[in-house]
Amino acid sequence: MSTRTTALHATAHQLAATGASEHRTLIISLFSVFVAATLGITVWAGRQTKDATDFYAGGRSFTGFQNGLAISGDYMSAASFLGIAGAISLYGYDGFLYSIGFLVAWLVALLLVAEPLRNSGRFTMADVLAHRLRQRPVRTAAGTSTIVVSIFYLLAQMVGAGALVALLLGATGEGSRRWIIGLVGLVMVLYVTIGGMKGTTWVQIVKAVLLIAGTLLITILVLNKFDWNLSTLLGRAAESSGKGKAFLEPGLQYGKDGTSKLNFVSLGLALVLGTAGLPHILIRFYTVPTARAARKSVNWAIGIIGAFYLMTIALGFGAAALVGPKAITASNESGNTAAPLLAQEVGGGAGSTGGAVLLAVISAVAFATILAVVAGLTLASSASFAHDLWANVIRKGKTNEKEEILTAKVAAVVIGAVSIVLGIYAHKLNAAALVALAFAVAASANLPTILYSLFWKRFTTRGALWSIYGGLVSSVTLVILSPVVSGNPKALFPGMSFDYFPLGNPGLVSIPLGFALGWLGSLLSQPAPDQRQKYAELEVRSLTGYGAH
Repeated sequence: MSTRTTALHATAHQLAATGASEHRTLIISLFSVFVAATLGITVWAGRQTKDATDFYAGGRSFTGFQNGLAISGDYMSAASFLGIAGAISLYGYDGFLYSIGFLVAWLVALLLVAEPLRNSGRFTMADVLAHRLRQRPVRTAAGTSTIVVSIFYLLAQMVGAGALVALLLGATGEGSRRWIIGLVGLVMVLYVTIGGMKGTTWVQIVKAVLLIAGTLLITILVLNKFDWNLSTLLGRAAESSGKGKAFLEPGLQYGKDGTSKLNFVSLGLALVLGTAGLPHILIRFYTVPTARAARKSVNWAIGIIGAFYLMTIALGFGAAALVGPKAITASNESGNTAAPLLAQEVGGGAGSTGGAVLLAVISAVAFATILAVVAGLTLASSASFAHDLWANVIRKGKTNEKEEILTAKVAAVVIGAVSIVLGIYAHKLNAAALVALAFAVAASANLPTILYSLFWKRFTTRGALWSIYGGLVSSVTLVILSPVVSGNPKALFPGMSFDYFPLGNPGLVSIPLGFALGWLGSLLSQPAPDQRQKYAELEVRSLTGYGAH
């Protein structure tokens, strides 16, 4: 996980070192064009937003292809783009395992979640649970989990955005960084409050196109260097790595001892299962008009994301072959500057105009990615607060759509403000802990309750509460007690030592615990009198779409 989440910081340092002042105008211009264009799209989309369905679900008007692009834009972060390329450039085969894990995650979403969730819910994950369980407690639990996951994921993006933009623009000092984090947060809030789901979706579509185009361009330039011969590329990468054939075989990073192997299994489990429980991904299934469109959107997302992660082979191994591990680690010991160094190299080398142009393009794509992901996260958390906590728990259903939308917009402003404040004070912290926590909570708390609710007749309200709160508390506690937070120089608190849990990700323990607690809580409680009838209704709706929305 750390290879993904520290990527933005490392890239910013590299760009600051290599980007001369005469190229800064180009970078600023690209940023300005993108922000102006996406804000224009957001304002246009905002004028199309008339009711709650428009604000939360984009009027369910997006096609499978459009939603597939938007899902891809929501899922493919700048951290994965830069971090995976760095992991491959340093660890070869083991680095590519990240790409495999992220892609396999979509099979879980396609086979188990996409269609039933779209058919069963209305706007949020809690809608599915509330259909057959007691509304107020499960909406409170689901809303709490959604907001926790979103804020921690959001915080990691804000911290990365502050570091990236500050150093790209040549801003120095704490004051400049705080202003930039505040500005990124302001743009994020504008996207959500003005455009709602329609504006956010179009921003994500534009970002996905930019990211694929930028990655494809570098991939073509790399392959052209090796006469389009992948074997030559891999051979040169293995030779330059200093590891020989071991660079192209498993075990270089995760085969050192039993703990490292378990750590990889734990991380992979959280990534694969957590994806199907991420709130900002789940709400995307509500933006299409039919279950068939939901299936198509996930199929398109798998194709687009799969193509992207296949291109990380050229990025990672190309960086190893053309830049070399020594130059990469000299820039950043985790290898997170591999992609921009490669872009500079294939563009003509350090100091060249071509190299500066490609660096500027990669920077603009990274910035686009931050804004798109941040907007999606803010919308997911504000929608959950307004629809689940405010409308159904606090107001007990005695509200109207206008009040609910207004509450969501206010919640977006508050969540944005909280993220800005936390980002300002947390900019020096290790963002890996924040993203690891987000994935672990999603996999430990959200996914078990969704699957149990959809597929287990005996599931009860107590089971849902035990699963959500148990997964939430256990994942947070284990992350706090892990090497991510203390016990080593790269930890959140390097001077302290309370790393009693040896794994960097709690998924191996907290995910089975979340499922087990949901099962145990259900067995130790009695189903409601109408439980059988409500489950039958939910089963028919989830499988056929009859009565949905």
